[in-house]
Amino acid sequence: MKHRPEASIIMNMCMVCDGDKVLALDKTGDGYHGTTFPGGHVEPGETFSDSVIREIKEETGLIISKPVLKGIYH
Repeated sequence: MKHRPEASIIMNMCMVCDGDKVLALDKTGDGYHGTTFPGGHVEPGETFSDSVIREIKEETGLIISKPVLKGIYH
């Protein structure tokens, strides 16, 4: 039995905390409506960590460093 390669899209989502406060976004438009954490696609050639830092800056204007991986969802 031959296995065919599956196309995969790698995405990130980041929870930003400050003490007992958590940053969440209320998104509308482009296929998603609701409350979520900042995040998005990992671009070709980009590290997962760099993609999280970029997405946080793009979506919130915040500059973060050293994000910590807490889980993976398949």
